[in-house]
Amino acid sequence: MAMTSCFFTVPISESNLTRPHLAFSPRLPSSSYFTGVISAKAISFHRRVTISPVFSASIDNGGSDNNNGGGDGGGGSGDGDGDGEDRDRNRSEAMMLLAESGTELESLPKDLAAAIESGRIPGSVITRFLELQRSAVMRWLMQFAGFRERLLADDLFLAKLAMECGVGVFTKTAAEYERRRENFFNELEVVFADVVMAIIADFMLVYLPAPTVSLRPPLALTAGGISKFFHNCPDNAFQIAISGTSYSLLQRLGAIARNGAKLFAVGTTSSLVGTAVTNAFIKAKGAVDKTSEGEVETVPIVSTSVAYGVYMAVSANLRYQVVAGVIEQRFLEPMLHQHKLALSAMCFAVRTGNTFLGSLLWVDYARLIGIQKSH
Repeated sequence: MAMTSCFFTVPISESNLTRPHLAFSPRLPSSSYFTGVISAKAISFHRRVTISPVFSASIDNGGSDNNNGGGDGGGGSGDGDGDGEDRDRNRSEAMMLLAESGTELESLPKDLAAAIESGRIPGSVITRFLELQRSAVMRWLMQFAGFRERLLADDLFLAKLAMECGVGVFTKTAAEYERRRENFFNELEVVFADVVMAIIADFMLVYLPAPTVSLRPPLALTAGGISKFFHNCPDNAFQIAISGTSYSLLQRLGAIARNGAKLFAVGTTSSLVGTAVTNAFIKAKGAVDKTSEGEVETVPIVSTSVAYGVYMAVSANLRYQVVAGVIEQRFLEPMLHQHKLALSAMCFAVRTGNTFLGSLLWVDYARLIGIQKSH
């Protein structure tokens, strides 16, 4: 029941929304926002706002499939007066922040500029973008659309990537040593291949289910219905929609299916490479050293790889969706967004526990379907 409730947002009144407001009436026409009534003090308020208020103002419209300027790809609003006002406000806030910072709209990435013009992102996202541009590393990463969408949604995204890959390297290496013992250093090639595949899988497990600020433009009218549907699904089924955007229950379920398909491909491919390299090394060693032949059984490549792909698509997919969209974004971030060190520590603890749980579940699953023997 707790997980199901995360698909919905309880309707709240406009006065209770926690997004930052500028000092003007939201019902004024957009052209009147630039008449000089707004003071610099009102604009500077956004500079002190963290990224969390971007998401706290969302209202999921239940049955509405409209997203990114129209769920049908047509770009029509059809959202009702409330969403129309949100988009007008978003556009005005973003344009004023850009003007105050001396940034030209044409100098921004094309997807970000289009999102600003259509009112799909609030001023807090622009504030976050301008802050990230101050770092040379972040500025370089922001050139890539996938990193741009994730960094604008979560300022700890890179830290979480490092946490997950670091824990993955340590646990995988420890597991390899436990399994090989005295042969560990004699089989470093296999160990290296297995660890690299584990890092790739861990990277994708953080990257794919991470909440995003969607900057993707609507698809063309000629696109198929299935393509349009999955295009408008969120990247995380449980993520909070930003102001001016909403996701239906069906779209959130679609996010689980879409990420599951991607993780199945990642898991199957990584396992194919890892088990193939391991088996090749075992056979080569047996050909050279006849005394070691038969000591270690080869791993069934196809069955193991498909089983691991299914495990990634179901167990890992759901666990990482819940960690990123529920535990971190809906619980830890609202409580600790002003205490980044404590937030990072809690995220590390949660993700380490999730990795440990995943290892236990994989062993049980592998033994259940018979690809690993219980001794």
